[in-house]
Amino acid sequence: MTAAASARQILTQLHEIMASRTHAQGKLDRVVDIIADSLNSEVCSIYLLREQMLELFATHGLNKSAVHVTRLAMGEGLTGTIADNIETLNLAEAKAHPDFQYRPETGEEKFHSFAGVPIVYRERAVGVLCVQHVEPRRYEDVEIEALQTTAMVLSELISNNDLVDEEEARGLAPEQTGPVTITGLPLVKGLGSGVAVYHQPRVTIDQVMADDIEVERQRVYRAFHKMREQIDSITNNAEFGAGGEHEEVLKTYKMFAYDEGWGRRINEAIDSGLTAEAAIERVQQHTRMRMREIDDPLLADRMHDLEDLANRLLRIVSGQLGTAATQGLRKDAILIAKNLGPAELLEYDRRRLKGVILEEGSLTAHVVIVARAMGVPVLGRANGLRGIVREDDEILLDADGGTASIRPTQSVAEAFDTRFAKSKERQAAYAKLRDVEPFTRCGTRIQVMMNAGLREDISNLNLVGADGIGLFRTEFQFLVSATLPQREKQLRLYRDVMDAAGDRPVIFRTVDIGGDKAVPYLNSENTEDEENPAMGWRALRLALERGGLLKAQARALLEAASGRTLYVMFPMISEPWEFDAAKAVFEEQLAYLKKQRKTLPEAIHYGAMLEVPALAEVLDLLIPKLSFLSVGTNDLTQFLFAADRANPKLAERYDWLSPAILRFMRRIAQATVGQQVDLGVCGEMGGRQLEALALMGLGFRRLSITPVSVGPIKELVRQIDLAEITEAMNGWLTNPPENMRDTLQQWALDRGINID
Repeated sequence: MTAAASARQILTQLHEIMASRTHAQGKLDRVVDIIADSLNSEVCSIYLLREQMLELFATHGLNKSAVHVTRLAMGEGLTGTIADNIETLNLAEAKAHPDFQYRPETGEEKFHSFAGVPIVYRERAVGVLCVQHVEPRRYEDVEIEALQTTAMVLSELISNNDLVDEEEARGLAPEQTGPVTITGLPLVKGLGSGVAVYHQPRVTIDQVMADDIEVERQRVYRAFHKMREQIDSITNNAEFGAGGEHEEVLKTYKMFAYDEGWGRRINEAIDSGLTAEAAIERVQQHTRMRMREIDDPLLADRMHDLEDLANRLLRIVSGQLGTAATQGLRKDAILIAKNLGPAELLEYDRRRLKGVILEEGSLTAHVVIVARAMGVPVLGRANGLRGIVREDDEILLDADGGTASIRPTQSVAEAFDTRFAKSKERQAAYAKLRDVEPFTRCGTRIQVMMNAGLREDISNLNLVGADGIGLFRTEFQFLVSATLPQREKQLRLYRDVMDAAGDRPVIFRTVDIGGDKAVPYLNSENTEDEENPAMGWRALRLALERGGLLKAQARALLEAASGRTLYVMFPMISEPWEFDAAKAVFEEQLAYLKKQRKTLPEAIHYGAMLEVPALAEVLDLLIPKLSFLSVGTNDLTQFLFAADRANPKLAERYDWLSPAILRFMRRIAQATVGQQVDLGVCGEMGGRQLEALALMGLGFRRLSITPVSVGPIKELVRQIDLAEITEAMNGWLTNPPENMRDTLQQWALDRGINID
């Protein structure tokens, strides 16, 4: 029997139960009997959420005396784990699972097999439906899918009979009216203020079971057609420049809209007896569960795009059309959403949209790339928003500091306004330094360059007056593309970047993908299930294995640089032979272009990125081969401290001004003294004034940083004497003070050096 037929058989009987005049408890008692009989299972139980505890409400096969007696906390036992994670469990031997917990009053000791699915209401688990069997066996996929579909119908039964508290189901704390500060992950930096606007009103599903399957199927077909028309219109009318990485994002998004597999899964759910709305929601729930199982952040982000489309389709088919975008923003607004797809963000009036707060979101999410192009600050990973924020609440968003003030007090609002005004004043002051060359008081020229990764970023060169691009991350084009970018596309991007930069240098870092920046079109046995992806098969390691990938990029860079100077930097080098191998690929392509009588670059400068600590031990062998060396402080720091920088628990466990880091950086600088190699830093460390002060004291004369940091670092450079700070740093590293940060801060203060 197919999953659809099995589910339909159960649903037919459930329909009769729900239409009967039996009280709610009686209905649940009949439901567990029907499911147990249909799946030939010896046990079927329903747990419901009451007062934040999962209470056994009905059972077939366990001791009836345990009903309304057995209670489990969220996360407790197998049932609590299912509800807490909103995930499905299917176990041949329940006792082998680490979360197994035995409750003697249920009499379940003789049962081995266990399968359970969450009962979801308004995106939260309000209960668990589970089955058990004496013999150890995993339940078939057809049985699990039947359980999942049945759980949807149960959610309607539960909500219609007030078996769970409405506020509890929504996960709301008692209504909050006072000021609250929430924290999150800065995704696109900036400040913004406005009233709270929820992106998406909830779509309520009034009917779960279909009266006529063919009617429901036609409703879905019509909704798909209308949705695709909308997506085509949105993607064809994006207002900002053509050819940017956001264009690749929208193409990928459009690809999902036309995905036949997605439509097929919705049709299968309709076959089981669900209405069009319930079928879409059923598939969407499955998508959410899959998202929780995906460790790959890129694939998880693409699943978010698919969920965004499902929300759009659900609104169309239900007739409950409109988001806050279609209704229009009446005043300056901070948009609130669980997550957003890139197309939905583009529907908003940019003049009114002052910021976005997401419950989810990541730095690599498609919506973040588009938001950056739009210039909209975004705060992500802000949990429990619906329990805290109401429509039209005033919000002060600080996406620089990772906070948002909800219903702020007058003093908080005044402080924010003052900061906002000072930020504008500082930006105006920094703008005056745009054309000023950064010389120290002692007359040494410091190169202040900026990092980039998108075509749109290059416009910042003129805005902030950077000396060039010290790091162009070529992998962004790979990360937002559904397929491997063709050489011609790469060539156009690199040529556009060099054209925009003019006579200022652009250092192109060869592609750094793989590991924690995996792309689905480059899957291999080497990249699956890596325990430490940041230290795994990525960057140059992957590029050397995938020879065609590096050859195509080398050709594209060489052709784009025809008649100009090309700067190429290789990432994640551990030993000199890796640099030699990568350079050989470029030289081979150069020879090919020469034979083809193509115009060649005027000069090529090869460099390396020092991120792997092992490379510091062989710098004497590598430096003679280099034109320049850039220290990648972000990865280097996590490798030195064995502390994953993406893990919030470890984020504060290391300090860039610790003696360990500074001594290591000094070793690198000393290794280049007297050598014909240009030394620089790429990373956040160089963009912070106090850290930049220390780096210049160690001998670094080139800093490549975020565009917003260029002005502050230029201002700092003009205030310092290198001899003074060099002497101070040497003394402190010989005999480190208890707190290097405080010591350096006081040193600057004593000399009237302004540090933000």
